[in-house]
Amino acid sequence: MTLVEAELDRQEAGAEMRKSYVAAHVYMILGVISGLFYREFTKAHDFRGDTQLAVMHTHLLALGMLGFLIVLALDKQFQLSGTKLFTAFFWFYNAGIAITVIMMGVHGIETVLGKHVPEAVPGIAGLGHTLLTVGLILLFVLLGKRIDKPTTTGTTEPEPAKTST
Repeated sequence: MTLVEAELDRQEAGAEMRKSYVAAHVYMILGVISGLFYREFTKAHDFRGDTQLAVMHTHLLALGMLGFLIVLALDKQFQLSGTKLFTAFFWFYNAGIAITVIMMGVHGIETVLGKHVPEAVPGIAGLGHTLLTVGLILLFVLLGKRIDKPTTTGTTEPEPAKTST
């Protein structure tokens, strides 16, 4: 491999890793906005009970933002992105979060408005959880394949031991 090819591979890997960074950033923004929506919507409707809106921002921040920051760190160490397994993980996991959180929003809004929550909402939310699970299984399969492979980033030489004089 020439130096030019190696540089192009490095740039392509960086572009793939950026997807996890962008996903984490988007989930951070959505998490903060959904927390604000929960506070203002329940206040506007003088609602004091339990609602799915109360935990929607937590799901976005924990599963979305923190999840993808962890994936980003794992990707940096084990070069996960740029593979078919990573692409499948990325889309299954994101679809799972999206479906789950949308159904939490529908359920929460209906509850605050005092309306009946349609029977389909929990079933569709279950589909979101299933997609999340498939995504996590794909991530662990990929991580298991990469965990024993040496990384090409960083030095492979151990640091010399420091001696006291």
